Amino acid sequence: MISVLKLADPEIKLQTNVPLSTITFTKTGGPAEMLAFPENIEQVKTLVNACREQNVPLTVIGNASNLIIRDGGIKGLVMVLTKLTKIQVSGTEVTAMAGARIIDTSFAAGQAGLSGLEFAAGIPGSVGGAVFMNAGAYGGETRECFKSCQVLTRAGELKTYTCQDMKFAYRHSLVQETGDIVLSATFSLVSGNRRVILDQMHYLNALRRYKQPLDYPSCGSVFKRPAGHFVGPMIIQAGLQGKQIGGAQDSMKHAGFIINVGGATATDYLNLIHYIQKVVDAQFDVDLQTEVRIIGQEP
Repeated sequence: MISVLKLADPEIKLQTNVPLSTITFTKTGGPAEMLAFPENIEQVKTLVNACREQNVPLTVIGNASNLIIRDGGIKGLVMVLTKLTKIQVSGTEVTAMAGARIIDTSFAAGQAGLSGLEFAAGIPGSVGGAVFMNAGAYGGETRECFKSCQVLTRAGELKTYTCQDMKFAYRHSLVQETGDIVLSATFSLVSGNRRVILDQMHYLNALRRYKQPLDYPSCGSVFKRPAGHFVGPMIIQAGLQGKQIGGAQDSMKHAGFIINVGGATATDYLNLIHYIQKVVDAQFDVDLQTEVRIIGQEP
């Protein structure tokens, strides 16, 4: 596979047997059999086509913020899009490539006096991840300002999806079903007062620093909010805040977060998640679903 890729594009740099704990926000995860950071869309196409033609499993991730990779790692090729970072403002629209941080995209909009992405000012994920997950915070969601995105199908075909095409729902989008790879997204915003917009973004970031355990590695909010309930209070009432398995601990600062207090493995995270789900189900008859994406092989 490596020799095939080098023949297709000598500029593509491939690494082998790389611990994915070096890129995940939890600082956990097993090795990638092969790892690549494509630097442009043509390299993405080359990798996708080569994997399809050689029957090599392909896993695509953004900046690995809302992600747990099991300790057995990932077979085949892991493609990380964090080098695709261009952001462009045109009129009341902002177009960003998939690897750009949604934080940077929201601040680019704010600096241009465009409103609509303020909610994303503290979300640590990439633009591709925000579209994939329909990311949201503080009452806002990606779909509310999303206009369109360019994707690459696993068959190597470029497509454009509109907001209606994307079937957005709570933490869900069409590309979760199709496996299409988001390459870029365009957001349709409205003109506003630049100072007011930036002040709101700074306020939300201050609120995030106050409420969330940002001093520790974590995968962000672990569970989806179930209808009629709040996750944090249920965990607290169940006596689970501060519960620790291995190096993974339910945060004392925000019960909806699981942090790595030192030496945690992905298995520690998953065991704690399953324990919390079991106890909450027993006490409240609520089936907690994970918001965090969980991929990879068991060790």
